[in-house]
Amino acid sequence: MKTTSLLALLLLLLSPFVQAQTGKVFDNLSLPSKILKMDRKYSIYLPADYETSNRRYPVLYLLHGAGDDQTGWIQFGEVNPIADKAIAEGKSTPMIIVMPDAKTGKMGYFNTIDGNFNYEDFFFQELIPFIEKTYRVHTEKRFRAIAGLSMGGGGTIIYALHHPELFSSACPLSAGNGLQEFDAFKGMYAKTYPTFTEEQVRTYYYKYNGFELVNSLPNDQTKAVRWYVDCGDDDSRSETNSKLHALMNKKGIPHEFRIGDGGHTWSYWRNSLPEVLSFVSQGFHQF
Repeated sequence: MKTTSLLALLLLLLSPFVQAQTGKVFDNLSLPSKILKMDRKYSIYLPADYETSNRRYPVLYLLHGAGDDQTGWIQFGEVNPIADKAIAEGKSTPMIIVMPDAKTGKMGYFNTIDGNFNYEDFFFQELIPFIEKTYRVHTEKRFRAIAGLSMGGGGTIIYALHHPELFSSACPLSAGNGLQEFDAFKGMYAKTYPTFTEEQVRTYYYKYNGFELVNSLPNDQTKAVRWYVDCGDDDSRSETNSKLHALMNKKGIPHEFRIGDGGHTWSYWRNSLPEVLSFVSQGFHQF
């Protein structure tokens, strides 16, 4: 009986410590967007010591895939326990993780070809400044990273290539859009925007295609961003990701490339996330 009581007391004394090691997730936050003319939702992970410290943190923008929203990485990606564990084990530095919603209204991270829904403009002109004013984050390039899965992987590629001055690391996982060949791209947009000419679609293609952006990357920008490219071997996107890897080699772009065991599934991305957190942390710590 005495042993049981002592054990209960010990657990009671330790419980605040255990709770203090758990980060917090808020999954239904929003900010007003003048560019998109609506409120936009986002989720955020705050590390365990955020509320008890006064220091600033690096930030990872983590993008969801098609069909999900700002809660995808929380519900299915288990970002909270995975980040807590990686930080506790010293594999990741404590960081803030921002998960924006790219589903409300129209789907996707790019500006639309007709200019009526400019999500990319919102991301850079409103979301990032809002996060940096609202939360204690470092605002230098070195302490900002981006990652995402599937559609969010495509967004990661395009955002990092459009703005290499803003991100220290980019980690596209199972990237889909942003890596299409022109004929597939043209066919997709011909259905949605039948009045646009092939020349207009081609101009848009060159702006939002990772292969073309890598091809045209100036030599002095090849090392501007640290890259981690990852895709499952059973994923239909493995071929295009392998082509991106080959093109990056040809252009002399240093990067990590992984083809793991798995498909286009949450189990694969949950396994990838700790490596992503470790990789971006290495970038945050560079001198």
